[in-house]
Amino acid sequence: MATYQSGKLPTPPEAPVVHYLQQTWEIAAQLRASDIHFEPFENFFRVRLRVDGVLQEIAPPPFEFKEQVVSRIKVLSRLDIAEKRVPQDGRMNLGLQNAQRLNLRVSTLPTLFGEKIVVRILSTDLAKLNLDHLGYGTTDKQKLLEAIQKPHGMVLVTGPTGSGKSQSLYACLNVLNRTEVNIASVEDPSEIQLPGINQVNVKERIGLNFATSLRAFLRQDPDILMVGEIRDHETADIVIKASQTGHLVLSTLHTQDAPSALVRLRNMGVATYNLASSISLISAQRLVRRLCVHCRTPISVSPQRLQELGLKSFADQASPQHHFYAAKGCSQCHRGYWGRIGLFQVMPITSAMQHLILQNASGSELAAQAEKEGVNTLRHAGLLQASMGITSLSEVLAHTDVA
Repeated sequence: MATYQSGKLPTPPEAPVVHYLQQTWEIAAQLRASDIHFEPFENFFRVRLRVDGVLQEIAPPPFEFKEQVVSRIKVLSRLDIAEKRVPQDGRMNLGLQNAQRLNLRVSTLPTLFGEKIVVRILSTDLAKLNLDHLGYGTTDKQKLLEAIQKPHGMVLVTGPTGSGKSQSLYACLNVLNRTEVNIASVEDPSEIQLPGINQVNVKERIGLNFATSLRAFLRQDPDILMVGEIRDHETADIVIKASQTGHLVLSTLHTQDAPSALVRLRNMGVATYNLASSISLISAQRLVRRLCVHCRTPISVSPQRLQELGLKSFADQASPQHHFYAAKGCSQCHRGYWGRIGLFQVMPITSAMQHLILQNASGSELAAQAEKEGVNTLRHAGLLQASMGITSLSEVLAHTDVA
């Protein structure tokens, strides 16, 4: 993979480790990176940035300085530099030359050849925490707003790791955050600090887990609860009961699409009548790269080709040629892309859906009912974005399953 050259990093011994890391933070901010990976191997030390969801290498320090780099990061994030046998988590806040500040979350992991460190760059721009910025369409946004404005019930956001679920939950909390409501969240860990919301970090080693925190929340007169993730039956049982007793609950699950979230909860042991009565809406999502508006290149795709790609539902609406855009690359972007946008499958739990849930319907039966009700699949949502030139067809195919 190509090394970033235009801002090539100074490396020891010409510059100290402190200077090297400062330059790394500067370049990460310049490229809008979401993560920085410091990776030790037997004969080399690799540093990579994740930009718009894709990892790329940058110039590393000399191999002999790897321990000093790791120690410096651990000192900045208040971690135990003597402890190298177990993973650790920390945070730091740094200033850049342009007066910008970075809020960083740090994770260490012991590997065969030393500690790997991943630094997550957390957004501190609360202005970006709105549903329009994330990419929700008008109809889907209205469905979501109606669900989170209800006085009780549960709203779930699903998707794999790195699909932007937490960002969507924070955007919802931003809408709900008012002085007249008591909001509490429990996360592992909290990624963005929201003034006015009582945020708790899970600390499993001392017994502060999701279930313990939720029980404590429910004794503190909450109106809205946000749970970072439903991982087990105990947590699921507590949030279900909370949503049935006058609380609005927002949470996430790791599932491929919205209908399969219901199957996942059922497999956790949640009773079908509780699912049917408590869940208001499920939103599945993915993140895809935005095409650069300065260099995107128009391409034509025939309905036949769309069918070959498994896009029959979209091909049925096709004119003789569907027009999409492909990435090209220019001085204004990163390999033809600039930023990312969400693809969403927003599925309200209607009375017909509740009936199917009570009948223990399969994931495919639930998906068929959702389609009847006009709920887009993630693939179809992606194709709509691609047809408007917002993303590329290749991005949609890479991040979504066949419609």
